[in-house]
Amino acid sequence: MNSRMITFYLMVIPAALLFFAFHTLPALKGIYYSFTNWNGIALDYDFVGFKNYINLFKDQAILDSYGFTFKFAVVGAILINLFSLVLAVGLNAKIKGKNFFRAVYFLPNILSVLIVGFIFNFFFTSILPDIGEKYGIGFLTQNILGNADLAWIGILLVFLWQSCAFNIILYLSGLQTVPTELYEASSLDGANRWQQFWKVTFPVIAPFFTINMVLSMKNSLMVFDQIVAMTNGGPGYSTTSIALLIYNGGFSGGEFAYQSANAVIYFIVIMAISVFQLKVLQKREMNM
Repeated sequence: MNSRMITFYLMVIPAALLFFAFHTLPALKGIYYSFTNWNGIALDYDFVGFKNYINLFKDQAILDSYGFTFKFAVVGAILINLFSLVLAVGLNAKIKGKNFFRAVYFLPNILSVLIVGFIFNFFFTSILPDIGEKYGIGFLTQNILGNADLAWIGILLVFLWQSCAFNIILYLSGLQTVPTELYEASSLDGANRWQQFWKVTFPVIAPFFTINMVLSMKNSLMVFDQIVAMTNGGPGYSTTSIALLIYNGGFSGGEFAYQSANAVIYFIVIMAISVFQLKVLQKREMNM
């Protein structure tokens, strides 16, 4: 074995072992515990087969959290890609201070999600209502995080603000791959700005649109930190996502095995949605 191969194994094997120890093994143990009635604390437990999985479909709290999470994810994924694409096209144009604006739009991506969530919690619950009362603006006087019908909108706004940063970078990378000759040729054919975008730009960056849609949907389905910081699932259970329900029930609700089963189901759901998105969107790329 030559020195190059030795170096390769010295770098790969420790990383593979660490990944298995801190990622794969806990996941496999979670699947194992999902077939038991362990509460996460007791020393003994019994095997209950598929009882936890069957009970999941009878639990109204689980079904409600799935409903909220899917509503949030669909709206979030669409708006993230819409705003990111529009902003990326704008930042790719020949404007003054382009690099400065790119840095400004990327800034939310490097901030702590929890800290940002707490800041916006204070903004929605104190600053915005105070401004509304001071200037007599009725709809601003209400704390939307305390309203069961509007709280998810406040979370969504913060989620969009932070998520767009990364997606803008991906779209900007895609826009760099569009040959300028295509724009010149389309201009000679009399294409306007919208026709150039729809007939030239968008087909070329279609692979970037695919990966952005998959990532934004996956991240929206796994929304957790913003909810913890802003509403902790309330008012009531109106903003309780699946990830938050698994965390609360599994670690503080004595439902470790039950929520492990919930996590397994949710993993399968996210994986199935991601694969479906990839198949549909990649097929669309070939048809463009």
